[in-house]
Amino acid sequence: MKPGKIIPAAITIFGAKGDLTKRKLIPALYNLYTDKHLPPLFTIYCVDFLAEDEAAFKQDLLAGINEFSRNGKADEKEWEGFAKNIHYLQGDFLKTETYTNLKDQLTAFEKKQKQSSTRVFYFAVAPRFIEIIAEGLYKHDLCNRDGLDRIVVEKPFGTDLDSAKKLNRFLGKRFAEKQIYRIDHYLGKEAVQNIMAFRFANYVFEPLWNKKYIDHIQISVAEEVGVGKRGGYYDGSGALRDMVQNHLLQLLCIVAMDSPKFYKSELIRDAKVKVLKDIRQYTPAQVLKNVIRGQYTAGNVHGTPRPPYRKEEHVLSTSNTETFVAARLFIDNERWKGVPFFLRTGKSMPVQSSVIVIQFKDSPHKIFKDDITPNRLIISIQPELEISLLFESKVPGLKMKLKPVEMDFTYQESYTETIPEAYEALLLDVLDGNPTLFMRADQVEAAWKVVMPIVDTWKKYPAKELHLYKAGTWGPTAATVLLKPYAKDWFRLSAREESIK
Repeated sequence: MKPGKIIPAAITIFGAKGDLTKRKLIPALYNLYTDKHLPPLFTIYCVDFLAEDEAAFKQDLLAGINEFSRNGKADEKEWEGFAKNIHYLQGDFLKTETYTNLKDQLTAFEKKQKQSSTRVFYFAVAPRFIEIIAEGLYKHDLCNRDGLDRIVVEKPFGTDLDSAKKLNRFLGKRFAEKQIYRIDHYLGKEAVQNIMAFRFANYVFEPLWNKKYIDHIQISVAEEVGVGKRGGYYDGSGALRDMVQNHLLQLLCIVAMDSPKFYKSELIRDAKVKVLKDIRQYTPAQVLKNVIRGQYTAGNVHGTPRPPYRKEEHVLSTSNTETFVAARLFIDNERWKGVPFFLRTGKSMPVQSSVIVIQFKDSPHKIFKDDITPNRLIISIQPELEISLLFESKVPGLKMKLKPVEMDFTYQESYTETIPEAYEALLLDVLDGNPTLFMRADQVEAAWKVVMPIVDTWKKYPAKELHLYKAGTWGPTAATVLLKPYAKDWFRLSAREESIK
């Protein structure tokens, strides 16, 4: 192919009738199309077991765009241009004809364009189908060009370290590592990507980003929702596997990583892996001391009654599965030795929020008696995209009196551009062959190594130290005790939370 030539894209979604396709993937691809980020020549093959009329299927996808797209309802002409490239293929993932039919379709598309295409195979399926579909693609030579063909695998990537290693080995025998995109949508969020720019493009902060100046760091991801209809999956997973092993540890990596020499994908991923390998491994006794697990009981979220976890659909009435985790971790390297990283996540909490707080050490030499509030950097990922710096300032007047104030940067006030959804950024990176925001095999395994001592300890002591908390509250009090002596409570976006007190 000639340099600079635009390559057509052939995107296949396995599990096309699922919620992920309707709510996230198709709205993201539609927005990429309307914003002219997809190549002019593209096709989308939607594969699922269920029989479905293609016209009815497309109408269902349109309803998904109208409901879930950041841009609201689809434009009629734009939708027509996009929809003509969508094709529904009924197929059983276990049967050979599914893959031979798909191969015929892909071959016909490339023959029509008179050139090869970038092939993306998205596994929007339950974990049990990953190896089955991967084997089908491998056997039928559908994904055998390591420069053009890619697979995208959703979390959870394994259920423990052994299963993650097994899955990595399985995929590694069939595809090159650079063809495998292990997706974590959190890494596609605009505010998360901005952390790296904030750190490494602003030298005013980077010299302070270490144990000498930082007291502790909080990373908190709170969810308003309960388990809903996911009880069958969630009861075998829990908050540790569902959130900590991927989302929270990925945020920790971005906050704690050393600066790579260049902005290159492998150097960035190397730096993240190094952070995970430096996290202190806990003994069972240390797990019980440094990790809090909780489970919500009956309560109210925004005035709406919420049943206890054990009475949610498809959840065992005797379940000890955690819906809340708070952990105190340490990174034993030169930059961070002795600085605690506090991670917290939970379901059925008062508000939906994702916040990172960098708490700086107190002034070493105080000359003002009311200099009592240390500097604090607040990175809000949701509900607002915002970065705030808390610092002391003199109150206007004739006397020297201090008051903490905030200097804010918000996306809404600073930019007129609309903010793309995480899946838009990630899908475009897959099409471009950019793996920066995706987890490499060794990174997945390193993350599992961090949480395995916790998994094993809780398995050994299933009912020990399970703290209950009411739905609609901020979790068990033990999670607050975990912060001492570094903080009295977990940071909360006060302006938003005053309204719920």
